[in-house]
Amino acid sequence: MSKNNSPDLRALSTEQLLPAARHLDRMSSLEIVQLMNQEDATVATAVRGALPQIARAVDLVVAGIRQGGRLIYVGAGTSGRLGALDASEIQPTFNTDPRTVQFIMAGGPKALGASTEASEDDTALAIREIKKRKPGKRDVVLGIATSGRTPFTIAAVEYARNRGARTIALTCNYNSPLERAAHFAIVTPVGPEVLAGSSRMKAGTAHKMVLNMISTAAMTRLGYVYGNLMVNVWTKNEKLIQRSVRIVEQATAANHEAAARALKAAGNRTPVAVVMLAAGVNKSGAAAALKKSGGHVRNAIEFARKG
Repeated sequence: MSKNNSPDLRALSTEQLLPAARHLDRMSSLEIVQLMNQEDATVATAVRGALPQIARAVDLVVAGIRQGGRLIYVGAGTSGRLGALDASEIQPTFNTDPRTVQFIMAGGPKALGASTEASEDDTALAIREIKKRKPGKRDVVLGIATSGRTPFTIAAVEYARNRGARTIALTCNYNSPLERAAHFAIVTPVGPEVLAGSSRMKAGTAHKMVLNMISTAAMTRLGYVYGNLMVNVWTKNEKLIQRSVRIVEQATAANHEAAARALKAAGNRTPVAVVMLAAGVNKSGAAAALKKSGGHVRNAIEFARKG
């Protein structure tokens, strides 16, 4: 998309001046943080209005991953970094295949810690990057852009949609080019920022909340959670092993010693230990039940109890 076809930034709600912040540079420290806190309190309401669309996104992600597909975040600047953050936290939290949730960042990984703002206009780069992922009908590509007008993100979403992927726009402005490029949009209209145009503030908070909802709800629906416990959490260090023992205790009502023995017998694989104790089976029986259920812990417990 050419810049000439992009909406005027001056018309976007997120680019307006917040009247209460017009004298920000003359406020005391307490006055500044009080105003920021007051504005942050409105973010949850903006997200609440988009809950039906967020739930629709969760359903698409669940259906896609069940078929071997992926969730791919695309963004530039703050939006890209938020996608990268959420994607990078899925594997250690849920012990998923690292390919399941991915991110594409304008400017590449170096842009996570350095400014490469010019790359957000590079549509050719966007197409090269999304093309590498070979998006298809089992994948969900979620483009993140506060303004809804970032050329990099729009180009990647358009390419993915043309290749059959399901596409979602996440923005803070209605009727944006990104919304039109995607199958549907999640819009969180947070309005003007305390620091005018600084989308790392309310807009970033709103989008972090939405991404948390989508990924956590999807992984819960896929069975990587038992009750509200992270039963697939990594056990890569002593702290995480102790956390896993506690999770096994909470999931099965076993005492600490029994939970620790089960986790050790399970090779420090928390889901296996939970199924072992909850269904009263050995390691091989628990592992077989988990394989049959596709890793869905609650279903695996039922399978193990029946057979």
